[in-house]
Parts: sequence; C-alpha cells; structure tokens
Amino acid sequence: MDSHQKRKIVQSVPQKGFFGQPKGLFTLFFTEFWERFSYYGMRAILLYYMYYEVTKGGLGLDQGTAASIMAIYGSLVYMSGIIGGWLADRLLGTSKTVFYGGVLIMLGHIVLALPAGVSALFISMALIVIGTGLLKPNVSSIVGDLYSDEDPRRDSGFSIFYMGINAGALIAPLIVGTVGQQYNFHLGFSLAAVGMLLGLIVFMITKKKNLGLAGTYVPNPLTGEEKKKVFSRLGIGALLIVILGAVSISTGLLTIDRFIFMVSILGIVIPAVYFLVMYRSSKTTEVERSRLLAYIPLFIAAMMFWAIQEQGSIILARYADERTQLSFAGMELQSSWFQSLNPLFIVALAPVFAWLWVKLGNRQPTTPRKFSLGLLFAGLSFIVMIVPAYVNGTETLVNPMWLVLSFFLVVLGELCLSPVGLSATTKLAPSAFTAQTMSLWFLTNASAQAINAQIVRFYAPETEIIYFGVIGGISIILGLILYFVSPKIHGMMKGVN
Repeated sequence: MDSHQKRKIVQSVPQKGFFGQPKGLFTLFFTEFWERFSYYGMRAILLYYMYYEVTKGGLGLDQGTAASIMAIYGSLVYMSGIIGGWLADRLLGTSKTVFYGGVLIMLGHIVLALPAGVSALFISMALIVIGTGLLKPNVSSIVGDLYSDEDPRRDSGFSIFYMGINAGALIAPLIVGTVGQQYNFHLGFSLAAVGMLLGLIVFMITKKKNLGLAGTYVPNPLTGEEKKKVFSRLGIGALLIVILGAVSISTGLLTIDRFIFMVSILGIVIPAVYFLVMYRSSKTTEVERSRLLAYIPLFIAAMMFWAIQEQGSIILARYADERTQLSFAGMELQSSWFQSLNPLFIVALAPVFAWLWVKLGNRQPTTPRKFSLGLLFAGLSFIVMIVPAYVNGTETLVNPMWLVLSFFLVVLGELCLSPVGLSATTKLAPSAFTAQTMSLWFLTNASAQAINAQIVRFYAPETEIIYFGVIGGISIILGLILYFVSPKIHGMMKGVN
C-alpha cells in the first residue's frame, strides 16, 4: 500500500469517538471481544474435557496426550494465520477475510457442542484453526489501518484493543467454565458458539459507518492468470492432503504422536521460510530488509515468552486441577476459573501501561528493551512456582495464591511485549506484505506452542522443580542478552521506535 492509499484510508475513518481513538476501534474492540470470549471459553474446559473420564462427561484421553493436543491445537490456530494473511493480501482484503473467519469459528464451536466424541473434537479443531487464522491477524491489521504512521495514539490504541481482547477472555472461563464443569461440557461449548455469533453481528452492523475504507484494500492482488494457477494448485493440493490423510490414518501410519511431531517441525520451518521469502522479494526495499533483520531477535524473544505464557492453559491448568486447594476463603473454586487471571490482570493494568507509554513519550524504553522486560517477567513467573514444591513437597495441595502470583508476573511481561509487538509489526512490515507480516507475528505463538507440544510431556508433580526452573531460567538469560544488544537492534529498525 503506497502513502497516498494509506492517507486515503485514514481520512475515511472517523478519527474521534472511542476513548479519544478512531471510531473504528469500537467495531474492532467488540468484534475481537466476542471472538476471544468464544475461543478462551472453549479452551478453559477443553483440556479437562479431553482427559476427564467418560463417566464425568470427558473423552478419557491420557493426560500427556491431552496436553500435547492442547499445545498443537494452539500452534495450528496461530500457524493458520499464514492462510489468512495471504488471502487478505492477495485476494479478499482484511475485512472480508475477518468475516469468513468468524463464520468458520462459529461452526467449529457448534460441532464441538455436539456429543459426537473424538470425531467431533477433530472436526471442530479444523474449523476453528482455519477460522481463527483468517480472523485474528487481519482484525489486528485493520487496527493498524486506522492510524497514520506518525499518529502518537497508535501504541495506546493497540493497548486499548488488547484490553478488549482480554475482557472477552476474562469473562469466558467464569461463564463457559462454570457451565462446562458443573453441568455439561457440550453446553459450555455451545455458549462459545453464541459468543462468536455476537461478534459477527457487531462487525457487520457497525463496520460501514466506523471503518470507512479500512480493510477494503487488497495490497498485492492476484492477476487473472495468477488466480487460475493458484486455485488449480490449491484444489489439487487439498485433494492430495485428503487422500494421503485417509490412507495414512486407515493404515496406522499417521498417529496422534506423529502428527504432533510433524507440526512441531513445521512450527520452526515455516517462520524461517517466511522470513527468507520476504527478505529476498524484489518488492522489499533495502530499508525494509534491515527492519526484517531487526525483527528476527524480536521474533525469538516473543516465541520464548509465549512458550511460558501459553502453558497457563495447559500445565498451570492441570496444576490448578490437581495440585491446588480449590476451597479458599469460604469459596469453592472451579479449576477453569484460574484461566481468567491472565485477562483479569491485563484488563486492570493495560490502561496503566497505555498511560505510561504516552506519559514517557520519547523517554520510554525502545521496543527491544520492552521485549527484554517481557522475558524477565515471564521467567520469574515460572521461577516462583518452584517455591511451594521446594518448601512443602509435591504431595500436598498448594495455596491458590501461588498461581495468582505466577499469572500476575507473566501479565507484567505480556503488557511489555504483546501490544508493543503488534504495533511494531505494523510499522516494521514491508509494504507488500502487511497482512502477512502480521501473520508472522502470530507465528511467534505458533512456534512456541509447537515446541511446547514436546515439552509439556515432561511435566509431572515429581519433576516440577526442574521443569519450572529450567524453562524460567532460560527466559531470564535470553531477556538479559536481549537487553544488552537492544541498541544494535534498534539501529537496524531504521527510525521505528
């Protein structure tokens, strides 16, 4: 997108009307609010649904397998952002891609709400994986379209948007988790479907008035000849995948463990290929190449951060269910409620961080140093989990405040890294790959969870100290390294702060 198109888009968006931000932020805030309600409501009970006994309404899967499936599911959700980014950049534009993604997500939750066992689980996963890949990177990309590159409200706008994401994630476990654990898992999943429906309604009713031209442009459209080639290749590729999948599953060649391992490899290979293609493209300028190189250490740092943060819904969820006192201060807690801690702290603290970055202005830490702080806090969130096991052993139930502290620390890191990473990605992206670079940002999470799929198998109560200590220690070391090399990285960003 050239500078003239960018100015035209910004001018078409009402620039005042939502907390001093462009009016379109209202539409995107509540679209993502309900999408995250549906996704995190489902995730709050999915692990338990997989490993609870059939007599308790679950599928009765092995705990280690269930944990790996959770990680690989999350990896595929973010990995599929490649599809969404490509469709938006080359074919549909971000607005249409967001709508189609929301429809697929809703259908996925409807399938999961049906009591059809493991088959429904995997069909639902496929629909939600593709749908989230279409919606999530593109709704964030539209947020970037609302602002000029020089607009000082940009970082605070992304922080407000991020607060909307987490407001949906906050109430989801309390509602969906309670219904799912106390009454019926499938009823809980049906509430997730309703949440996505509400998000689609908000988007369709308000987008024309609030978004203007944002999301309507196709930055790098396919020519007529390219469309023919792409569609024929996609059709042949999809057919081959279906045939190979059917044959390999029926013959026993493709098992769950082998599929998980394959996705773990893809989690490393795909972003490496992505960087290479964009760097070597003739459409990428020399300045943009320098910015891409600066983006690599930020990508690695974000990947390490998400490897810890995403274990909140896997390892810490299991910890809450098996190792934590669920009777506290006269209340009976549901283990799924702990999934609300992360978004609760973000909703409470996001305005503080948004105000802080604006208040500091040019004196605020550079983007690489904010990332390094994120790694330090993430590492500490795992280190503190060593203490109860070291003091009282692993045979006794733990005070729930240890989990509260762990989630609080990782949120401090998340607010240093995640909204800042979203904003930096829109500014560092080559102009020919805007939506696809946003997809690359979400690949940090995909890669992290692809690696987690192998790591989470090593967790057990008897390995707690080593497990939390090693992972937390690695994050702290990487954070310190990033802090000291940040001036070099900042110079390669060529004027982007």
